[in-house]
Amino acid sequence: MKLKQKLQNRRWDDAHFVAERGPVLTSWPTGVEVDLAEAFAYHQGLPESKKTYFKLRAGLEEGRIFLQPRAGVALLSEHLVLLNKLELEGQADFLPTTIDSYTRQNRYEEAQKGIEESKLAGRSLLNGFPAVNYGVANCRKIIEAAGVPVQIRHGTPDARLLAEITLAAGFSDFEGGGISYNIPYARDIPLEVSLYHWQYVDRLCGAYAENNVIINREMFGPLTGTLVPPCISHAVGIIEALLAAEQGVKSIAIGYGQGGNLLQDVAALRTLARLGRRYLDRAGFSDVLLTTVFHQWMGGFPQDEARAMGVIAWGAATAALGGVNKVIVKTPHEAMGIPTAEANIAGLLATRQVISMLEAQRPLQAEGIEEEEAIIECEVEEIIGKVLELGEGDLAVGAVRSFEAGVLDIPFAPSSWTRGSVIPVRDKEGAIRILRFGNLPFSKEVREFHTARVRERGVAERREPSFRMVIDDIYAISKGRLVGKPR
Repeated sequence: MKLKQKLQNRRWDDAHFVAERGPVLTSWPTGVEVDLAEAFAYHQGLPESKKTYFKLRAGLEEGRIFLQPRAGVALLSEHLVLLNKLELEGQADFLPTTIDSYTRQNRYEEAQKGIEESKLAGRSLLNGFPAVNYGVANCRKIIEAAGVPVQIRHGTPDARLLAEITLAAGFSDFEGGGISYNIPYARDIPLEVSLYHWQYVDRLCGAYAENNVIINREMFGPLTGTLVPPCISHAVGIIEALLAAEQGVKSIAIGYGQGGNLLQDVAALRTLARLGRRYLDRAGFSDVLLTTVFHQWMGGFPQDEARAMGVIAWGAATAALGGVNKVIVKTPHEAMGIPTAEANIAGLLATRQVISMLEAQRPLQAEGIEEEEAIIECEVEEIIGKVLELGEGDLAVGAVRSFEAGVLDIPFAPSSWTRGSVIPVRDKEGAIRILRFGNLPFSKEVREFHTARVRERGVAERREPSFRMVIDDIYAISKGRLVGKPR
């Protein structure tokens, strides 16, 4: 795809944005249902209890931790029943509408076939809700039925039409970004193109903000969900946050996926909030609300439900001790396919129980947390500093050039636009370290820190650190451990 203007980190002017919207809204029949003036008025008429921004702001002030599951099915009637159960029985603070894979790839004709086949089968044959096909009026039924805010969760490199339709329908929360919803999800989409498309989404959210409707934009932190070092996740999330703020977004949530080592995860959550605020303030976006999101373990789960619930409880404890604002809750059916409503409810209630038991306890203070915080902050500063240098001060240009150079790299991603040269591994205590650095722009001190921690594990296990160790780690939690041990 040839971009209509050169990618740069500058707010789109109105004329350019209007010109871009025309082809998007006419690319599928339901796009013509979008009327921005009517959408602004609809949002303004909703109670604050259905608006993500107000709920997150209150939670931040009160120190509350909110819970949100993942869920989405093909048929609107079934989706409404599912969300009602999650809200009333699961006590979810925020509801999801997870989008199906065809819609994520902009394959709306196939999504429509999925709807029709699901009607005939009497059950969902799609792995999510095809919002574009349903259009504004039908999607609005979800907002009308819910008593809490509803978020769009997906994984779409080009989410322009999806954003237009769902925001016009009344959704007040939209997940994703030009890096996090491209590199871990797609193979052949140029990063320059996905960043440009997400500038459109963020400029749309900026237009809502200009009309007193604040849409929350959540950056997807787990990336590939496979041994992602905190510094890489943080750097990507902060870059996406800054790009969104430039387009006028006023509420941003940055996510982080559970790594498994308690001290490292707590340090990661604390530094995420601190670094995110620091970079937004430096760039002149002190008026942007910033919150953090914790994703319970995104890797392989045990098939046994009791053991899976143990993983969920560990994630709940980590979230509480790390002081996050919202938790994306997993289910004991993660190893078995798409979870049932009952499995989602079980995960929500178990997480709520653990967090409630820990909320009155003092913040975790333990030897090693400050060291973890210091190393994460140093790594992130070194990465983002190099990104800005390569972009000659332009963060969007720098992001593209950094992936080309390997300065930014995401482990185990399918994209041909990342080098995949960085190889992570756990140390002997289960913290995620780096075995092979690729071209990450780390100082000698940072490299020596990782190398020493990996070497310690090798000595303890009497084997040379290698990719075999990495493979063992990837499967460890599904087999009942955190650190992969030699066979």
